[in-house]
Amino acid sequence: MIFEKPLIPGRLIRRYKRFLADIELETGEVITAHCPNSGSMLTCNIPGREVLLSFHDNPNRKYAHTWEMVRVSLIWVGINTQIPNRLVYETILDGQIPEFIEYTKVQKEKKVGQHSRLDLMLSNDKETCYVEIKNVTLVENDVALFPDAVTVRGTRHLMELMKLREQGHRAVIFFLIQREDARLVAPADKIDAKYGETLRQAFANGVEILPYQAVVSPQEIRIKQKLDFRF
Repeated sequence: MIFEKPLIPGRLIRRYKRFLADIELETGEVITAHCPNSGSMLTCNIPGREVLLSFHDNPNRKYAHTWEMVRVSLIWVGINTQIPNRLVYETILDGQIPEFIEYTKVQKEKKVGQHSRLDLMLSNDKETCYVEIKNVTLVENDVALFPDAVTVRGTRHLMELMKLREQGHRAVIFFLIQREDARLVAPADKIDAKYGETLRQAFANGVEILPYQAVVSPQEIRIKQKLDFRF
């Protein structure tokens, strides 16, 4: 995924109300940007860090800027949770994810329960595969951890995947790690023990876990490689 327009540099002043962030631009102007991330953003929301923003010239938007990434040490971390769905979808269509290469049809936002939707439904003449995509930004000691906050919704998605697996469908939880300093992936049990417990149950019942790492730069974000997952 290539950014069509150059991203705008700045420094984080504060992130608040989950979806807002005050940013000081290089010009000295202070603006409020949309923060497209509902998690805690542990290690990524420290005041003073370099950030990059996209600008949207849309009069219907309350905030013209969107916070896209933050510099942590020597790397950029993608914090926009709207990116993974688009990126994974495009990468599947390009045939770049071996686990999904056999599917001929890809549908977005598939309703699977009265109150739930899963991100993708893949299909061919032989089977149907449901995929839920999660954005990962937290890394500790080279281990990417999910979630970074308690996620009831995320646990519900795992339950839906288990139901679909019981019905004979293929079911996948896809972790997209939007930073390059992770070597493997694990559940963040200390943050959300219930999610970790449910993930183990889902895996034991045939739900697949696919962790892929992305290269994040001011010019583009692209899927690079698969990482190991450990409980």
